[in-house]
Amino acid sequence: MGYIRAIEDYNSTNEQEMQDKKVILNYIEHFGENVLLRENEIAHITSSGFIMNKTLDKVLLVHHNIRNVWAWTGGHADGDKDLLYVSIKEAIEETGITNVYPLTERIASIDILPVYGHVRKSNYVNAHLHLSIAYVLISDESDAVRICSEENSGVEWFSIERFTEKNFDNSDVYLYNKLISFARKYSNSRYLTDSQLHKITEIEATYNV
Repeated sequence: MGYIRAIEDYNSTNEQEMQDKKVILNYIEHFGENVLLRENEIAHITSSGFIMNKTLDKVLLVHHNIRNVWAWTGGHADGDKDLLYVSIKEAIEETGITNVYPLTERIASIDILPVYGHVRKSNYVNAHLHLSIAYVLISDESDAVRICSEENSGVEWFSIERFTEKNFDNSDVYLYNKLISFARKYSNSRYLTDSQLHKITEIEATYNV
C-alpha cells in the first residue's frame, strides 16, 4: 500500500487527527512527492516509531540532542515512500536495538508537529512543520541498546505511568498516551467483541485520548 493510500485509509481518533489528516493530504496534493523531502522548508513528512515492549507497559525513548528532552525515535522520509520502513530504520539507528518489528503495519497516529528554528551540524534550520506519520513498534527489553551520539545522549525504557505532565511537556503527554491507547486497543481487538471495543472508544472519547 502506498503512503498516500495509507494516510487516506487511516481512521482518525479525534478532531485533531481529522484536521491534521485533511491538511496533510491537501499539502501532498499541492506539493506532490516534494513533501517527502526536507528541501520543502515549510513542511515535510517524517516517520516515527513508538517503541514498546511486548507487554505494552514500557516505552523505549532517546534523550534528544536538539530538543534536550526524552522523546520517541523517528526521522525524515528523505524521499522514501515506505514510511514504516523509515520508522524501523530510525529506531535501529537511534537506539541500537536489532530485534524490532511493527505491532501492526497500520498507521498509529497522524499529527502536524512544530519544529522551532535551531542549529544542526553548524547550519541554521528554520522553523517548520513535521507532517508526522507514526507507528507502534515492538522490541525486547533484553535487547542491547546504545546511544547515537549525532542524535541523542541516552537510551532508556520508561514505564507508561511516567507519561504525565510532571515528567513531560503536555503536548508529548497527549501524543504518547494516544499511541499507548492505540497499541492497547489494537492488541485487545484480537480478543474483544465489537460491543466491548465500542465501549473502549466511548471512554477514550470522554478523555480525549
